[in-house]
Amino acid sequence: MPHRQIHFIIDETPPQRLDKALARDVPAEAALSRTRLGRLIADGAVSVAGDVVTDPKARVQAGAAVVIEVEEAQESHILPENIPLDVVFEDDDLIVVNKPAGMVVHPAPGTPSGTLVNALLAHCGDALSGVGGLKRPGIVHRIDKETSGLLVVAKSDAAHHGLATQFEAHTVERYYRALVFGVPDGNDPRLRGVKGASFEAGNILKITTQLARHKTDRQRQAVLFHGGRHAVTRARTVESYGTPPVLALMECWLETGRTHQIRVHMAHAGHGLVGDPTYGGKRKLAAKALSDGAHEAVRAFARQALHAAVLGFDHPISGEKMRFEAPLPEDLAALLRNLRSVLT
Repeated sequence: MPHRQIHFIIDETPPQRLDKALARDVPAEAALSRTRLGRLIADGAVSVAGDVVTDPKARVQAGAAVVIEVEEAQESHILPENIPLDVVFEDDDLIVVNKPAGMVVHPAPGTPSGTLVNALLAHCGDALSGVGGLKRPGIVHRIDKETSGLLVVAKSDAAHHGLATQFEAHTVERYYRALVFGVPDGNDPRLRGVKGASFEAGNILKITTQLARHKTDRQRQAVLFHGGRHAVTRARTVESYGTPPVLALMECWLETGRTHQIRVHMAHAGHGLVGDPTYGGKRKLAAKALSDGAHEAVRAFARQALHAAVLGFDHPISGEKMRFEAPLPEDLAALLRNLRSVLT
């Protein structure tokens, strides 16, 4: 297997642990995350002052010469496919794409091809410097197959580590647009009686629960209040539709990022997403609240009405603040135009 050698000198006042010292002083162009460096130490690929060191807690002195043997990134077993992508931003370290509804992010047994990863392998080609030793895009977050919108993907190991750290710390800005049944209102006694639901200033709905995989339906997530993983969603009404109002366009943002979080939380609050086949996206609306055409447009909407509209983060290499917005896809925009036409 081809190798490359990375040579550098430990700078003044190094951290007491070898792994931390390497993470601080390894050249940025090496694109090695602390996680990857830890694996290289364990594999005997790190020499300090001519001696191989396999203990990540070993002490290291300023001025010590370090040599790291790194295997060149191997080709991924996932095949590249020439699938068009809506690229919002791209540089040497990362790429931001506007994913269409209907595209799976990562290959799985049921969807081995046609995914975003297949498309990125073809699009990026040799620009992928390697994530975890493989020439593959670094997926740090996902959105559901039938959800459209923004995703950031790492092209290097260092970027992958930096982005993952931000997602783990919940510092990434993520705003979604969702069309839901009903109009959440802080004055609604029913909603105030829903466990885990509360309202903040500005009529902002806050939903705080635990989430875990459903005990009997493994395709669903379930709301819990003991066990599972902590999840917090906030939402505010952007626009309502119908006379009386029976639908609302919501702006939702995540304090945490769990599987199906917005979909399951809004359904728990009694305001499930239009078109959501998993959490009850079909609901009978008052016959006279909307026109016949609007009723039909809502019934015919073929996916959950959810779009990842805003994505903000610090660039993992430069530190620059990045923020991107993606307009509503045509299917959801057309549905809203239909609903608005009833109001004019």
